[in-house]
Amino acid sequence: MVIALLSLVGVFIALYLTLYKVGIIGELTCTVGSCETVNTSRYALFVGLPVAAWGLGAYVVLFALAIAGLQPAYSASRGVTWAILGVAGWSVLFSGWLTYLELFVIHAICMWCVTSAVLIALIFVAALADVRATGAAAIPPDGTADAASEPDATAPQRFGAVGR
Repeated sequence: MVIALLSLVGVFIALYLTLYKVGIIGELTCTVGSCETVNTSRYALFVGLPVAAWGLGAYVVLFALAIAGLQPAYSASRGVTWAILGVAGWSVLFSGWLTYLELFVIHAICMWCVTSAVLIALIFVAALADVRATGAAAIPPDGTADAASEPDATAPQRFGAVGR
């Protein structure tokens, strides 16, 4: 549930920045930093699309995966947890590159971009915790599965509540 909530916050931030970049919103509200400088720089586009739109896509995918991981049909699937970790990992790398550009190339900071970077880092940490939790409980040391190794449906959910 934590990953879904953080992803939903990211959706709203990325949507706000995307709407600005495509001209639907005329001015960014930015109390700290220089959001317009960052979002009007030549680095605000990646492969012809606004960087914020890429972020929006990533957050939507993460939200959908997190919600899917909460469904009974996918609750035992480690694939959903690994997919979230993969998307979050790539997003952390991309966000790190963008933060580098803000600090050392553009010489301006966008508070919305920093907030997004923190969100994606938290999502990555939660996904990593989920992978570790499912990895430790998924296969007993002797390689056999028994009733004791099956997840308890009444047990409390892990930190990110994705997957098993």
